[in-house]
Amino acid sequence: MNTASTPWPTEIRLSSDKRTLTVTFEDGARYALAAEYLRVTSPSAEVQGHSKAQKQTVPGKIDVAIGSITPVGNYAVRLNFDDGHDTGLFTWTYLAELGRDHDKLWAAYLAELQDKGLSRNRR
Repeated sequence: MNTASTPWPTEIRLSSDKRTLTVTFEDGARYALAAEYLRVTSPSAEVQGHSKAQKQTVPGKIDVAIGSITPVGNYAVRLNFDDGHDTGLFTWTYLAELGRDHDKLWAAYLAELQDKGLSRNRR
């Protein structure tokens, strides 16, 4: 891993309602990431699959919250969601990507939901 180009967080803060994770990086970039967005883009095999063809579209997470954050070495955090999901390791690089590419990734997720007849709401 090239540490010179790896984003490094200076602050990771969970909002009091546990629905927004704000990550600030050394370069000054700061991203407020909704728990729902983080849950549906989790880097876990459960969501991403083991290939692009296995990627899952996760519906019904509009009310999800982050129960806790667990550091993993010096490179990631494990987000423990209140729906029981806790297998994704969010690396600093992935969190920066989620922040930087938020609009594109969120639009793609919403389009997937619509194409599959799914909803952000619980049923």
